[in-house]
Amino acid sequence: MAEEKHHHHLLHHKDEDNPDEVNYKKEEKHHKHLEHLGELGASAAGAYALHEKHNEKKDPEHAHKHKIEEEIAAAAAVGAGGFAFHEHHEKKDAKKEDEEAHGKKHHHLFG
Repeated sequence: MAEEKHHHHLLHHKDEDNPDEVNYKKEEKHHKHLEHLGELGASAAGAYALHEKHNEKKDPEHAHKHKIEEEIAAAAAVGAGGFAFHEHHEKKDAKKEDEEAHGKKHHHLFG
């Protein structure tokens, strides 16, 4: 049969030299993306919490409902912020592992 052509998708391109080697740059970029999503989620949930706080004062008949939704949104904002913080550290770890894998040395002056 005729030789099959392999079409490589930009995001699914594998390193043919060493397929077992971890691509730390790609991992760092992935964690950076997730960090930004966490930041966006924290901002959106925080904005919604403020919106509900405003509605609580504006609509006293349903104030209790708005207060509950405000607290849930605030908790979601804290959770998303924690996720962003976690991904920030994962990104730093991936960068450090990449530097160690490629022989870059860290020079610490006071530690």
